Amino acid sequence: MITGIKGTRVRRATAVAVTAGAVLATGALTAAPAQALTTPTITAKSGYVMNTATGTTLYKKSENTHRLTASTTKIMTAKVVLTQSNLNLDSKVTIKKAISDYMVRKGYPSSAHLIVGDKVTVRQLLYGMMLPSGCDAAMALADKYGSGSTVNARVKSFISKMNTKAKSLGMTNTHFDSFDGISNGSNYSSVKDLTLLARSAMKSSTFRSVVKTKSYTAKTIASSGATRTMRTWTNTNTLLGWNGVLGVKTGSGTEAKYCLVFAATLNGKSITGAVMTAPSATNRTSDVKKLVNYAYARIS
Repeated sequence: MITGIKGTRVRRATAVAVTAGAVLATGALTAAPAQALTTPTITAKSGYVMNTATGTTLYKKSENTHRLTASTTKIMTAKVVLTQSNLNLDSKVTIKKAISDYMVRKGYPSSAHLIVGDKVTVRQLLYGMMLPSGCDAAMALADKYGSGSTVNARVKSFISKMNTKAKSLGMTNTHFDSFDGISNGSNYSSVKDLTLLARSAMKSSTFRSVVKTKSYTAKTIASSGATRTMRTWTNTNTLLGWNGVLGVKTGSGTEAKYCLVFAATLNGKSITGAVMTAPSATNRTSDVKKLVNYAYARIS
């Protein structure tokens, strides 16, 4: 009786082994492959993301197409300022009437609300330019670091420096004709070029400190000699702090629509990218969130 049971068990075990072997041979029990990472669809006309550490492309959409840069231009303005030799961030700049006249002439674009006669440090001007996107602060910096005997000459000289710097960074699809992104007809770049620019700019500790700041209040010296506390500057980049986002700069305009150059670091993964010509601020935010999540997932 015992012998019969053992024989039955052996026959059953053999049958199971044969069945398992047949199944494995046909691949019927092989593990299901992991779900492939889906490339996101964005509403912006152009988008690009790279692995900051390696420069490897993680996402691209019309990455070399020329598009209006709007206030993302100010990243290059900051880059040129921060690469000046013997730079003193605490040196004071007196706000000129020419700056006020420019703001009036341009129809009061985004402003740091600088007052003629105030003495403002270079550091404060960087915050005023990059947080509230002050075109007045951008002009004050261009005037200080350009060369020439007049404001117009110095501003033109500064813009020339911007284009020289763009070439040195390999930004082959870029041309600047302004210091603030208010185009005079030939101010353009591409998402890939702006990403290259941001990657380079973020190497500066001063630049990183500025663009990751959510709000900043400056104390300036008024023309009377008294200290004046300026209104608080709030960063236009509402994604700061979300999922490791560290910056960099928003941009918007009637023709440029909505742009954002961004940098983010999370769990040892660092990415840099840009979107240009999104149809709305809401779409711009949604697009960047998709790209940030996708880019992190692509870095092993």
